[in-house]
Parts: sequence; structure tokens; C-alpha cells
Amino acid sequence: MVELFVKGGPFMPWILGVFIFGLIIVFERFYSLTAAELRTRSFLKKIETILREEGPEAAKEECEKSSSPVAAIYHEALSRMDQGLERVEKVIDSAGALEMAFLEKNQIWLTTVVTIAPMLGFIGTVSGMVGAFNDVAAANDISPAIVASGISEALLTTLFGLIVAVIISIFQNWFMSRIDKMVIDLEKSAVTLVDVLSEKMKK
Repeated sequence: MVELFVKGGPFMPWILGVFIFGLIIVFERFYSLTAAELRTRSFLKKIETILREEGPEAAKEECEKSSSPVAAIYHEALSRMDQGLERVEKVIDSAGALEMAFLEKNQIWLTTVVTIAPMLGFIGTVSGMVGAFNDVAAANDISPAIVASGISEALLTTLFGLIVAVIISIFQNWFMSRIDKMVIDLEKSAVTLVDVLSEKMKK
């Protein structure tokens, strides 16, 4: 593998650098989303019971203790309860959009890596082919041995660039599926909140 990396030419370190950067973002996203999921599950187990049994004020206090994305939405909605259900629903929509932005934070960097890695590979390909033709021109011969080095460099940079893009793209899509699931959970919890508040207001 090291030998292939060296044969890949001057663009291989750039591709490796992009890959390392992508992996750092992958680890950050994995940690952040996992932590958010765990906090959300823990919060939802408590809040509905508290809201039904102890009332909105107790629920607000519980929201303040939690760092879950759902807790922020619940707290904002409960704070506007006196303004009516319509206002609560608007607050939930706005807060949900903000939390969605938080969950998608740094996803743009994964997209950047997926875009740049193969482009660097293609630039390396062009560089390798130019080197191969220069070798042919210098030797005034087109034998396979002369062009082999340049063509090898061209193919290896493309190969490694595409491998990096594929790996990071897999993680990116996995994270997006997790975010979509969390958004669905947020929407379900919002519906539950509105239903419970509606019951409380009728009483």
C-alpha cells in the first residue's frame, strides 16, 4: 500500500490529507449524533409522564435540565402555552428548523470531501499523463516501459481519489439517514406535546 501511495505521485499527499480531514468530521458527526439520540430517548421517556401528571411548569423545569434537541423545542413551546395552540405550533416549527440545522452541522464538510477527493484524483491523472507524454517526447520513443510510470501515477491517483469519495459518501449517507430518523422523532414528539397541551387547556 505504501509503495502504491509513493507511485501515485505528488497529488497523493493531498488526497490523503483530504481523507484524514473527512475522517475527523466523521468521528465528530458520529459522536454528536449518538449523544443527541441518547439524550433525546432519555428525555422523551420522562417528559410526557411529567407533563401529564405534574403539569406544564414541571415539564418546563425538566426541559431546562436536559440538553436534548427535543427539550429545547418543548421548553420554547411550553413557554408560549398562554398564547394558544396555534402559537405553540408555530414555535415548534421554528424551533424544529433550528434543531435541524444543528443536527446537520458539519455535513457540508463531508460533501466537500466527497467532491474534492475525486477531483484531486483526476488532476493527478492529467499530471501523470502529461508526465508520460513528456517522457515519450524526451526519449523519442513510445515503448511501454517509458510511459508506464506516468500512466501508473495517473491511474493510482484516480483510484485513491474515488476510494476516499466512496468511503466518506457512505458515512455521509448513513448520518443523513440518522438525522432523518431523529427529525421524524422530533415531529412525533411535537404532535404529542400539542395533544397533551390541548387536553390541559380543555380542562
